[in-house]
Amino acid sequence: MESELNSRTFARLLNCLDADQKRAGERYEDLRRTLIRFFGWRGAPFPEEHADETFNRLARKLGEGIEIKNIGAYAYEVARLVYLEALKAHAGKRAPLEAIKNQASAANLAEETAEKEMRLACLDDCLAALPTEGRQVIVEYYQDKSRDRIDRRRALAERLGLQREALANRAQRIRDKLEHCVTNCLRKKLAI
Repeated sequence: MESELNSRTFARLLNCLDADQKRAGERYEDLRRTLIRFFGWRGAPFPEEHADETFNRLARKLGEGIEIKNIGAYAYEVARLVYLEALKAHAGKRAPLEAIKNQASAANLAEETAEKEMRLACLDDCLAALPTEGRQVIVEYYQDKSRDRIDRRRALAERLGLQREALANRAQRIRDKLEHCVTNCLRKKLAI
């Protein structure tokens, strides 16, 4: 049984990430960065070491012949267990109940922050993929609040030579495309 990441298990791990070697290497680096952030956001000491331990355990499972269909999800679960073990080992003495509650709250907040950051990164990518006019329409359409929004939308409709209802329909179609794009992007990021 292999317990460390050696060249054979590393090759098996890369192959599990992607059949193409270059893309597999990129996915490995992405996953490693994600794991380091996972441990860092939770306040684990030495996040890089915990990420490496997660890969060692993945390699061990692959070495045992276990087939891993979604390596990103599997890595997340392994990382979660590594984190819990690190907390237990690092805690040496019993923490007061209030401290445990605070840690749980901080972990939940970090997870929510990470999800928001991923969502914003996906939104940025999806906005960048839109044609220039579509990007300008959606940004201007949702830019202001209250009375300013009404005036801006009216001016935008006039500039584009559209009725306000037609502008609203166009903005909704663009928004639907963005939502679909962001959903797909998040699905891909979580599948790593």
